[in-house]
Amino acid sequence: MEEQTVKEIQSAYLAIKQELMKVIKGQEHVIDLVLISFFSGGHVLIEGVPGLGKTLLVNALSRIVGGNFKRIQFTPDLMPSDIIGTTVYNMKANTFQVKKGPVFTDLLLADEINRSPAKTQSALLQAMQEREVTIDGNDFSLGDFFMCLATQNPIELEGTFPLPEAQVDRFLMKINMTYPSREEEKAILVSYRDGVLLDKPASIPLQQVIDEKKFLAIKEAIAKIYIDDKIIDYITEITHATRNYPGIEVGASPRGSVALLQTSKVKAVYEGRDYIIPDDIKFLAFPVLRHRLILEPEAEIEGFTGDDYLKKIIESVKVPR
Repeated sequence: MEEQTVKEIQSAYLAIKQELMKVIKGQEHVIDLVLISFFSGGHVLIEGVPGLGKTLLVNALSRIVGGNFKRIQFTPDLMPSDIIGTTVYNMKANTFQVKKGPVFTDLLLADEINRSPAKTQSALLQAMQEREVTIDGNDFSLGDFFMCLATQNPIELEGTFPLPEAQVDRFLMKINMTYPSREEEKAILVSYRDGVLLDKPASIPLQQVIDEKKFLAIKEAIAKIYIDDKIIDYITEITHATRNYPGIEVGASPRGSVALLQTSKVKAVYEGRDYIIPDDIKFLAFPVLRHRLILEPEAEIEGFTGDDYLKKIIESVKVPR
């Protein structure tokens, strides 16, 4: 990749990030991971307590990249047809017509996705994997711009349903969103004092940085990033180690290896490089692989998490020179 192209992509990335940070105070780590997922063409599962700005983040991102935004509030009585749509009979035309659901958008926020049973959650499987949905035997494309950002509350488990493993594995990343620091929370309060209503993103002036055409051009350019065989070996060693490590019942799938490779390309470019280094892999291994691991019951009882095991695995795998 030419140096000029790297600089142009890096400039676009930083411009989007700068616009997002106008409305999202702090959470820079979360913003970086969401943007890496966006340019990787993947979907994101964000876990965090209510009130941290998850909806605001997705809404603002859709405006900055010139995309449409829709939100689905997942509830126990939500049906698959409420997500993808259905066919309705038109009495005037004497025919059945397709009524598309809210999944037909660019950026979709699946709010509290674990509030609905597995049957409803699975309505997103085809959309997330193939970027198309099937309604009464007819296939409809969602376009290359489609991205699903789902949220779930890690604290309140009453009335929730665990996500099927096939569903979880289709998320490129799982991002843990935590409370802002004291300084960051103070910045939020100052914004409100100065009349910036962060709970009304439409009232905040945001500049559109890219459109779908430029997004696709950036994705095509990122695909040309150089990847050394030693980096591929390093990724393979890490993912294979998760499948044979004591305390881990089910390790990362090959989809996890591909996700680690794809996201590392984006991280390299936004840091001004046209090649991947081991630090890219180390940084992204946690959000990309943590949700793909199933721990043994004994490990969960003892309070261990996927991150704990990933840290041990990364420390044990030899870093390529």
